[in-house]
Amino acid sequence: MSKTLSICVYCGSRTGNNPILAEKAIELGRLMARHNIQLIYGGARIGIMGGIASSIMEHNGKAIGIIPHHLDETEVANRGISELHIVDDMHIRKRLMSEKADAFIIMPGGLGTLDETFEMLTWKQLGLHNKPIIFYNMLQFWDPLLKLIHYIVDNGFAEKSTFSFYEVADNINDIMKIIQSHFPFIEL
Repeated sequence: MSKTLSICVYCGSRTGNNPILAEKAIELGRLMARHNIQLIYGGARIGIMGGIASSIMEHNGKAIGIIPHHLDETEVANRGISELHIVDDMHIRKRLMSEKADAFIIMPGGLGTLDETFEMLTWKQLGLHNKPIIFYNMLQFWDPLLKLIHYIVDNGFAEKSTFSFYEVADNINDIMKIIQSHFPFIEL
């Protein structure tokens, strides 16, 4: 029996202004399905997150969404996925996403994506998990944030070890190489 890898993808509930970002989400979903990598995500049917989930499902993969009931009530929940968990609040959502994931990929997104990302970085700093965190830096989207992290370290508000908490990939091939370096049972 082969092990199924579960990757939590943090990303926007909007598609942003550049259509390439949404296209890359669809491409990542297709690749995850091909490699039997299960998607853990925020459970919406809209934005980049809806695109990656739809792509996974179209390619016979598995997508598990976790969404708080107040977002379900606004009719953004994706009922066309493998599993949809409706929870009480954002805190439970983030905890369950973390518990179900073996690794994290950070795609373009807004404040919610930043919240989820920094919570996982902080939890890693505190030793609450040691799961890989990969910034998918397509079109250099994360460069300003990565520069800010360097600035924080340079000014003594975080240790240099902070740089070991995450990895950066500019394209999907690099993401897959990073994933395989942590999970050798994934064949490229």
